[in-house]
Amino acid sequence: MRLRVIHETVYQYTPAVQNAQHMAHLRPRTGLVQRVLTHALQIDPAPAQCEATQDVFGNTRAFFSLPFTHERLRVRAESLLETAPPPPAPPGEPWEAVRERLAYRRGMPYHPATEFSFASPYIPRHADFVAYARASFAPGRPLMDAARDLMARIHADFAYTANATDAGTPALESLRLRRGVCQDFAHVMIGCLRSLGLAARYVSGYLLTAPPPGQPRLVGADASHAWVSVWSPTAASNGTLAEAAWFDLDPTNDRAAGEDYVTLAIGRDYTDVSPLRGVIHGGDHHVLQVAVTVEPIGLTPPMAPENPG
Repeated sequence: MRLRVIHETVYQYTPAVQNAQHMAHLRPRTGLVQRVLTHALQIDPAPAQCEATQDVFGNTRAFFSLPFTHERLRVRAESLLETAPPPPAPPGEPWEAVRERLAYRRGMPYHPATEFSFASPYIPRHADFVAYARASFAPGRPLMDAARDLMARIHADFAYTANATDAGTPALESLRLRRGVCQDFAHVMIGCLRSLGLAARYVSGYLLTAPPPGQPRLVGADASHAWVSVWSPTAASNGTLAEAAWFDLDPTNDRAAGEDYVTLAIGRDYTDVSPLRGVIHGGDHHVLQVAVTVEPIGLTPPMAPENPG
């Protein structure tokens, strides 16, 4: 599938901002089932400096500075991508066996997935997560079977409510409220998995949504999305790419990610991958407008395998 993604963010400041520095995670990743064909980042007013670098998780981030007075900031990212259906996730090993793979043992090799089994700024390892997850993680149950069951339970137990939380709501608070948005659903699922000693990543990106029957697609009416990537090493045990051991599950929609998903960035939680953040001097009040468009361009031949980037 070929998809075009346009993500536009506009800030109106009162009073004007005197100077600012920003960081953007707006370039999609290239990986096993996704390839970026073109990408353009437009910033208005034009920054004095803009530099793209790669973070520790392999995401591309752009740093830019605006050392002058401005009342408005517009950041527009446009990407054209090819996506392919990900391979199905096998049931995998019993979840306890996967947990043991990640456990620390003196003198044994450190697996890179281990870093996603620890607590992060928004997601602690906590007994409340363990208590919620236990209904899905019976002794000896294959990891991916248990993870899919946990995903379905979160989807059924939690209400999707736009104003119940904000970008800074901790995962334990979302668990208590049993409501929130995709970020909260993902944080709760990750908290459950990590609290059991398993590895899970936060994934930010986009989902191609269908308009209501008989209605045209509306430009700017889509939104950013978030889901969970679960480490299940069975698929990579034969020497294939390590990235093949990660499987993406979406608790907001109770489904595995497919070719209609676009991965923007991966991290420990939202704090690692927020699309746009910054430090400003001035601009005590602001009005924020965000418009996202995800549109299909047409079908393409199957993607050739390539290394994740």
